Amino acid sequence: MENRFLGIVEDSIKRHWDLAALSDYKGKTYSYGDMAREIEKLHILYERAGIMHGDKVALVGRNSANWVICFFGTLAYGAVVVPILHDFKADTIHHIVNHSGAKAVFAGGGNWETLDERVMPEVKLFMLLDDFSVIDAVDKKLFAIREKLDFYFTKRYPRGMSNTDVAYYLEDPDELAVLNYTSGTTSSSKGVMIPYRSLWSNTKYAYENVPFVKAGNNIVCMLPMAHMYGLAFEILNSVSKGCHIHFLTRTPSPKIVADAFATFKPTLILAVPLIIEKIVRSRVFPELEKPLIKSLLKVPVVNKLVLKAIAQKLNLAFGKNFGEIVIGGAALNKEVESFLRTINFRYTVGYGLTECGPLVAYEQWDTFKQGSVGRVVDRMEVCIDSPDPTSGVGKIFVKGTNNMLGYYMNQEATDAVMLPDGWMNTGDLGLIDADGFLFIKGRSKTMILSSNGQNIYPEEIEDVLNNKPYVNESLIISEGAKLMALIYPDWELLDKNGIGHDEVEKRMQQNLNELNDEMPAYSKVSGFKLFQEEFEKTPKRSIKRYLYQPKEEN
Repeated sequence: MENRFLGIVEDSIKRHWDLAALSDYKGKTYSYGDMAREIEKLHILYERAGIMHGDKVALVGRNSANWVICFFGTLAYGAVVVPILHDFKADTIHHIVNHSGAKAVFAGGGNWETLDERVMPEVKLFMLLDDFSVIDAVDKKLFAIREKLDFYFTKRYPRGMSNTDVAYYLEDPDELAVLNYTSGTTSSSKGVMIPYRSLWSNTKYAYENVPFVKAGNNIVCMLPMAHMYGLAFEILNSVSKGCHIHFLTRTPSPKIVADAFATFKPTLILAVPLIIEKIVRSRVFPELEKPLIKSLLKVPVVNKLVLKAIAQKLNLAFGKNFGEIVIGGAALNKEVESFLRTINFRYTVGYGLTECGPLVAYEQWDTFKQGSVGRVVDRMEVCIDSPDPTSGVGKIFVKGTNNMLGYYMNQEATDAVMLPDGWMNTGDLGLIDADGFLFIKGRSKTMILSSNGQNIYPEEIEDVLNNKPYVNESLIISEGAKLMALIYPDWELLDKNGIGHDEVEKRMQQNLNELNDEMPAYSKVSGFKLFQEEFEKTPKRSIKRYLYQPKEEN
């Protein structure tokens, strides 16, 4: 069968058998051959536990080599993976396990401490992700089988397992592969049904369009693998290429990430805007404000040398060896992006959705157009449903191989976004320019209609406000007929500079005055409210806007 995702996995394991595949930070390393053996042992357990093709297997825990083995092992067996973010609360995990109908649960130690198997009655098998030990099972014989797993493996492969023994499940392209839940709240969570064709299409595109990534290259896994962005490009692409993936296995603090980059020098880096913006704002922009640097930047020849030195320093922070940094999950701040372009930094911005597994648009860094999210990828189409021909901005609809099957056991939600002709409403607003580059203007749900009928995109106002002094992040909301700014200031920097609360109010009002001078009349902001803590985020580090809307607008 052509166009098989599991065929790609099979082929890569066979070709890269002796190469290093997975390493936990300062822990164990598995070769591709080792990974295949562990997958086969998992299949023996599934068989004895009565797990059938098409059954759901829930997987919750921090990024690790065992997480990847369980993921590929489940798909290679013909079961469906239900990846769950490790920082979801216990009641959410219980809900997803039960809603999905999972028959097996693999949980990291930290997650298992908070879970209760009694509220997940349909599960046949509970296993600890840390060491693949059996926690509980309907069939108690599985405890003994797990203890003798090496014996059963040797019995199946008396001469040892070689790459010629690798043969995985023959999937149908439209068969369900991954059931990915989109939210951390039980009331709004929807199970996105990702078919094998979507995994295949995303992996094939990355394989063909990220040519600088080669077998044996190092990749540092920072993004949560339970989210499709990190899963597709840090894991699926890396395994298909025969790369060596390194897992931090803990919260990616700036020091741990810096150490990992310096040690492994990754070839490809996946990041969300927040990571890039924090590094540029904390390490680079303060340097540019120093009197000597500001003076040197005004000298025509010297300024290029200064910017080159800054670029080298920034490259070094990411390990220096990367072909490019792919930024996704949310919009990149315009000021930060302009600076990165000025120093010819190797970055690009992509666009995708969980519902597309996730890729919709991408362009390699050296042909990427600033402000865009790239061009539409292979096997996908994009249509802009624009009510205003003069602006070209409209709802973004997508169609193609990457599209989901729908939302699990939720026909109403599926019908709300999936049209009978195959087009899917992304919920985003954008436009496509004459060169085919896609530009995102905001979410259709967040667009504010002014009293005189003007469309206001709060993200565009926030992008300007976030560049004002002492502003960490902001949200623009509508209160009645007025726009209000919710601001989380950089309290640490304010405190460091000895600026008290009364002065903070004055500084923020000054920022607001400057903002309004830059905005058209219909986008002027009437007032602001200060927040002591940063806004609550989704797994991909975008703000949960709905939590901060006025009650009457919910």
